[in-house]
Amino acid sequence: MRLSTKGRYAVMAMTDLADRQDADGARAVSLAEIAARQEISLSYLEQLFARLRRRGLVKSLRGPGGGYRLARAASETHIAEIVLAVDEPLRATRCGHASAKGCMKAGTRCTTHDLWEEMGRQLHNYLASVSLADVLAGRLTPDGRAAAA
Repeated sequence: MRLSTKGRYAVMAMTDLADRQDADGARAVSLAEIAARQEISLSYLEQLFARLRRRGLVKSLRGPGGGYRLARAASETHIAEIVLAVDEPLRATRCGHASAKGCMKAGTRCTTHDLWEEMGRQLHNYLASVSLADVLAGRLTPDGRAAAA
């Protein structure tokens, strides 16, 4: 599976944002605050949030007290959306998803292609089922209960 730093950092930052904005979503959170808490480069976060804003996942507020806030409730913002917004494909195969040509030099599919493709599909389905609110509440198991420590 290819979930790079971009995807992980975007999810970390969005979870931080969801946790820090007040209940009515009026308080904007600065990227500098998120960068300091999550130990992520501010310039890197600026790039990620530009993509998140273009995809409608966050809103920016300018001026004093400005920053970012979620565009919709944390319970309506799913992890898969965040990862996809920063241009991270959720696939585990090395060949292109829509490519008829396989990943081997001869243009055939490797014998494990279907295994990795299904794993990628399962991962996407799982991340699409988990919201920011679920992450904050620790509801990360398939049945919605918090995982045992």
